[in-house]
Amino acid sequence: MTDAFAAALLEWFDRCGRHDLPWQRERSAYRTWVSEIMLQQTQVATATGYFERFMQRFPSVETLAAAPLDEVLHLWSGLGYYARARNLHRAAQMVVLEHGGELPPELEALQALPGIGRSTAGAILAMAHDQRQPILDGNVKRVLARVHALPGWPGQAAVARRLWELAEAHTPAHRVADYTQAIMDLGATVCRRARPACDACPVAALCAAGQAGRQSEYPAPRPRRPRPLRHARMLLVQDADGAVLLEQRPASGVWGGLWCPPELGDEQPESWSRRVLGAPLQAQPPLPRLRHGFTHFELEITPLRARLEGAAPRLMESDRWVWYNARSPAKLGLAAVVERLIAALDGPEAGPATRKSS
Repeated sequence: MTDAFAAALLEWFDRCGRHDLPWQRERSAYRTWVSEIMLQQTQVATATGYFERFMQRFPSVETLAAAPLDEVLHLWSGLGYYARARNLHRAAQMVVLEHGGELPPELEALQALPGIGRSTAGAILAMAHDQRQPILDGNVKRVLARVHALPGWPGQAAVARRLWELAEAHTPAHRVADYTQAIMDLGATVCRRARPACDACPVAALCAAGQAGRQSEYPAPRPRRPRPLRHARMLLVQDADGAVLLEQRPASGVWGGLWCPPELGDEQPESWSRRVLGAPLQAQPPLPRLRHGFTHFELEITPLRARLEGAAPRLMESDRWVWYNARSPAKLGLAAVVERLIAALDGPEAGPATRKSS
């Protein structure tokens, strides 16, 4: 039996919901999975273009699994939260090796794959297979917290448990794919974090927070903690052709697997260059500092500029370095702030960065 909440939501979805998103065409478990990963921490309008480019290059899990990680990160460049792309690539390889190239249709097996939690697994099964599985992304948490006037921050274990109970109770036995898209659409377009359009809400009569005029109180926000400020000195070395020296970062950690200018620590550029490159540098005017926001900290980057004088013989000893020519760029994964630093070498001075990523 479909409860009153789900029935009202489905009726609204038939009239007002989004029915032509790229991942709704030729719906499959693979396309749903990629879209769900992209939509974590990313709005639909931003994810759409990335999804279409990603699908054009990687139309199947096999093509994604076989691709170099550099190319996957390149297509993810600018989307932020790069651990998502690394997990997606690793999970695709596991799907090919362990599941015959098909995403498993069981909740537990999906959750065993890197980067797939309970809500993402439920969304894949609900939207690709119409299985009765609840989801609980940020939009759904907001809708359910307001409808039931549930106090507390959803990151708290007790509040999360109650939200899962409510999500399970409202998920209907039929039209699960439509219901799943509907509740996400409601949170994204009507039950917004700020200025919710309660007059257009199909479940306004059932919403305890709305009836009390207390929508802004739900869900309770994350307790505020000041983010620490970290500092990094990045060295932008250019060769005679203007190409920039980039280093591939370790697979884990900040910007894992991406290509970035080398960080100096407390070392001076000249001594670093003689030690690492085996060549002297000619200092150039520095660029303005950049501020870049991550989830748990702020990073202030001091970009130092230099020209390489002559060859760099020690670079031949490692494949973790590359000369990157912005005019004819290789398909490498670059963080958005690194792209801005490279562009600033030949263009207008960069200003503060505001994108969050991890």
